[in-house]
Amino acid sequence: MNEEQYHSASHCKYLIQYHIIWCPKFRFSVLRGNVDIVLKQILYKICDSYRYKIKALEVMPDYIHVFVDVPQTVAPCDVVRTLKSISAIELLKIFPQLKQFYARCGVLWSRGYFVSTVEHISETTVIKYIEEQKSYQ
Repeated sequence: MNEEQYHSASHCKYLIQYHIIWCPKFRFSVLRGNVDIVLKQILYKICDSYRYKIKALEVMPDYIHVFVDVPQTVAPCDVVRTLKSISAIELLKIFPQLKQFYARCGVLWSRGYFVSTVEHISETTVIKYIEEQKSYQ
């Protein structure tokens, strides 16, 4: 890995990258139409605000893949919590039909998620995998 890919902070060099996947509640295919486009915009906005860098992102009808580079001070559970909570609030504001659809349970996202660290060697593999998700359906 070349030096430019590392980030610098006081007294350290680091590269922290996570592959994160989560689903809508009950894994319903609700991320269709304009919802996926708007969700991508929301996730990019959140990441800009929190100094996370999205390296790859794909929204499928029933799950989301994000490959993100984050500061060394942020725990993976905090990255996931931030992305899921803010995106749910924003999506439910913009799409009242989603709020109505999930009115019974009151939440948009499933409680669980997948997160994995990504080493430089597999970075290209993860990006390719995420980018190819739409073509597998």
